[in-house]
Amino acid sequence: MAIDFSGKTAVVTGGANGIGAAIAATLTAGGANVWIFDREITDSPRSLQIDVTNRYNLEWGFDQVGTPDIVMINAGMVIVKPLWDTSRDDWDRTLALNLTAAFETVQAAIARMKPKRSGAIVITASTNSFDGEENLIAYNASKAALIGLLHTAAGELGPYGIRINAVCPGMIRTRLTRGLFDDPAAAREYFRQIPLGRGGEPAEVAQAAAFLASDLASFTTGSTLFVDGGQMATKFGPWREEIAHFENDHWSLR
Repeated sequence: MAIDFSGKTAVVTGGANGIGAAIAATLTAGGANVWIFDREITDSPRSLQIDVTNRYNLEWGFDQVGTPDIVMINAGMVIVKPLWDTSRDDWDRTLALNLTAAFETVQAAIARMKPKRSGAIVITASTNSFDGEENLIAYNASKAALIGLLHTAAGELGPYGIRINAVCPGMIRTRLTRGLFDDPAAAREYFRQIPLGRGGEPAEVAQAAAFLASDLASFTTGSTLFVDGGQMATKFGPWREEIAHFENDHWSLR
């Protein structure tokens, strides 16, 4: 069942692929007028080629939209390298997109939302905001910092009727994670740690993000919502060969 977003104007950064595209589709299905900000143009009539790391370009994009009711901050990147091989350029590029661009998108959005005393912002953070996965030092640092941005912004924006929350995906099937999903041996071991026994789909993250942006979450701000199959709730996964088997991308009880 789609959440009703009729009459709402929404911006989705990084909306051309993966989770961002699923969020854009979910909002559109609910009746929202969705604008996609991405370096890659889509077939959507409201797709703008925007580099969100360029403040002038970002402000230009918001000028085309007018006053948004919903802003989904999803643009991001990841560089997979051990800490000792991560260059300053790797670090700067990752934080520029994942953190600084998120900060500036919030600023641009609230400049337009504050006069009407309403609005909803949802940041795509990560389970990596809370734990340290190897070979992802810049990504992990950027996603952890988003939680600090979230908490501070929630306190300052609440009096203006602007809510800001974060969705925290775990292992989701996207272009970046396709290698794991396509490798049965790797998937078997990774999904062993997830209580639901499988990876997630972009649409499942999109539904959670849509809820946080909707009037159904009208008393929710400064919150993080995990969409990870229970991975962050457990220290050791429940799946063992004595009681279960792995088939077709997921674990199930015998």
